Amino acid sequence: MTSIQIIVGTVMGSAQACAELAQTQLQQQFDVTLNSAFSRDDLQKSDVILICTSNTGVGDLPSNIVPFYRVLIEEYPAIAGMRYGLINLGDSNYPSFGEAGQKLDVAMSELGAQRIGEPLVLDASDPAQRDSLLLNWLAQWVEQL
Repeated sequence: MTSIQIIVGTVMGSAQACAELAQTQLQQQFDVTLNSAFSRDDLQKSDVILICTSNTGVGDLPSNIVPFYRVLIEEYPAIAGMRYGLINLGDSNYPSFGEAGQKLDVAMSELGAQRIGEPLVLDASDPAQRDSLLLNWLAQWVEQL
């Protein structure tokens, strides 16, 4: 069975809520773990990584996902060929909309990881549609696995 690790970057809880919804949905078909306290050893613990992060300040990463990002940009782990997906939460009222997720996407791709599908970008200024957009995206993402 394919294992998926959802690595979460959150401050106010929106990305955590999205990650938990994704976990509930994905557990129907996959072995899924939720990780909001990443450590270096976690990188090789799954077949697929699903990054679910919010955006803080002016495009900054939430503090709990910074260790993941640092491993990527400072240690250059051997993740070429690893598959990943990206759920990127931001607020379109700010010019730095979605920059945190973009940083992670670039770091993963520069190390040769293979993104599955296009990133899902959710706008915090429109939370009413968030869950339905997430579930629709997940269904398409799963087909690409």
